[in-house]
Amino acid sequence: MQTLAPEHYQQMRAGAQVLEADSFGDKVLRLKDGNFLKLFRRKRLLSSALIWPYAQRFADNAQSLQQLGIPCPQIISVYRLPWLKRDLVHYRPLPGQTLRQLRDSQDMPSDLLEKLAQFIAQLHAKGIYFRSLHLGNVVLTPSGILGLIDIADLKQQRKPLSPAQRLRNFRHMLRDSKDREWLRSNGNKRFASAYHVASGQSFNLNDLE
Repeated sequence: MQTLAPEHYQQMRAGAQVLEADSFGDKVLRLKDGNFLKLFRRKRLLSSALIWPYAQRFADNAQSLQQLGIPCPQIISVYRLPWLKRDLVHYRPLPGQTLRQLRDSQDMPSDLLEKLAQFIAQLHAKGIYFRSLHLGNVVLTPSGILGLIDIADLKQQRKPLSPAQRLRNFRHMLRDSKDREWLRSNGNKRFASAYHVASGQSFNLNDLE
């Protein structure tokens, strides 16, 4: 990770649009050229982020996903901003619409629910446990392929996920009430059936709350 001086950071972010911020400051910026900056704050003095910063995790996870053929943001560079007590990842965003955007639009493909179930089965089979798995972090690309964004909180293991890990992952997806309603359309059968066909494993979304 390179150290980014204050003046260089200000040059980089000049004219940027703030997409996400909190009481501590900016979190996600869209630059004038369309690329993104995502800033990470270390929340505790002693944490794993001191050894493996979240900006670097984001970049490492992007590389792992690309090697597996899973669409995701393309990393440009990773920086430390010690004067701001932040780390930063500079990347090209994954083009497309999130499933949460499509869920509320008239442009939603009729087979999107099945496509999502098959995609998640693929992730689980490849040992990918994405704690932030929800409809806002899954993107339908212009080519019709699903991909992932906001990927700092992701782990990959050598073996497929266990049944317990899969169920825990699905619980993350059910936290948003509108996401939950959409996933349970047609009495929970469409999504669960498509996942079963793709993975060979059965579950019931109604049992996961």
